[in-house]
Amino acid sequence: MNSIFLEEIRSQPEVLARRLESGWAEVEEVAARIRRQRPAALLLAARGSSDHAATYAKYLFEIRNRLPVALAAPSAFTLYGSPPRLEGLAVLAISQSGASPDVAAVVEEARRQSRPAFAIVNERASRLGRAADVVVPMGAGRERSVPASKTYTASLLCLAMLSWALDPDPDFRAAIESLPCAAAAALESDAGRLAEAVEGRRLAAIGRGYHLATAQEVALKVTETSYLLAEARSVADFMHGPIAAVDPELPVLLLEAAGPARADMRRLGRRLEEQGVCVLRIGDRLRPEARSVRVRTGLPEALTPIPFAVAGQLFGEPLPYVKTT
Repeated sequence: MNSIFLEEIRSQPEVLARRLESGWAEVEEVAARIRRQRPAALLLAARGSSDHAATYAKYLFEIRNRLPVALAAPSAFTLYGSPPRLEGLAVLAISQSGASPDVAAVVEEARRQSRPAFAIVNERASRLGRAADVVVPMGAGRERSVPASKTYTASLLCLAMLSWALDPDPDFRAAIESLPCAAAAALESDAGRLAEAVEGRRLAAIGRGYHLATAQEVALKVTETSYLLAEARSVADFMHGPIAAVDPELPVLLLEAAGPARADMRRLGRRLEEQGVCVLRIGDRLRPEARSVRVRTGLPEALTPIPFAVAGQLFGEPLPYVKTT
């Protein structure tokens, strides 16, 4: 079945290519200011899908750039009216609309405390865009569907570009340039057929490292587009407590990217299958089977969350039409 959401999912290779073509000037300016200020850490502010992009950014900047990252509690700046001292920090906000008062307030407070403040935003003329020292535009165009798709992957692309600008590397730059092709390949992955195995009203999405963000995003999309209650967990956390609540009526989606976390994901998958659980898999080195979809990326692990997100969106899009028991 066609939908506006599906149309926007399919537009992502073009959106990513357009963002790359629009240039690197803004991310290079942000990187130059961060190097000049030499902050002890980066404070991220976001809500909703952008919060999942912030999870990705935490792993990306800490692993690749060795830059410590903290996630802001925006309510401290607004609801509680007690913002923390930001000395020694730089602030980076991520927002689709730029209209969230909580997120904008973090950047405005950073400016009030004379700290560098930057924004990755789709609406440049928004409150957030006006508050930031430098704006990195997503350039995704207007998002018509309620579940975010193209703005999410565009924000991940902007973060990857910023990571490169902080520590340039020709191989990483080439991999970033290939992301539109990787997203197009993900559209051919047939991840939507995994939805046929989902019955009932619950789902667990499991990732780790870079793909904790993917699990969070897939769970949100499934919840937004269906009557399913989906929960995201790190495999490490899932193995220490929540696994006790698993039963054969709880399907589990594993996001298996090549990298240090894959062994843990596979151990969990085997254990769940022994318990009779319906285990679904999206990965870049899987054999295509009834409950497994391979996403061919050719990318370093740090960039695979973009094509994996596209596959996860395809998985979530048909779920409103899946029979629930």
